[in-house]
Amino acid sequence: MTSDDKQKNLNLLKTTAGMTANQRLVVMLYALHPTDRSGAILETAANLAKLVGMAPPVFSRTRKQVIEAGWLEETEKIGHIKYYRLAPKHLGENVVVPLRRAT
Repeated sequence: MTSDDKQKNLNLLKTTAGMTANQRLVVMLYALHPTDRSGAILETAANLAKLVGMAPPVFSRTRKQVIEAGWLEETEKIGHIKYYRLAPKHLGENVVVPLRRAT
């Protein structure tokens, strides 16, 4: 982990200070877990819940709260399983491409 990554994670902790402990844990899990090229975590809710020591219903309920707060966004759905990623705007990434005048 680079110094920049550590700073991003510290900033993320600061930004989530008003959330519950479980909500912050879900956000940090999505920030730190390996992702695919789109930034999605391709793990089931049950596996993610086990990873952070939460009961699956608690994890699902907490993740739903984090989604509703705009921290996570759905990237794809395979069958009945939805995959999510941390919303780029919360990572400080510029998601708007500046327009240039054609010459």
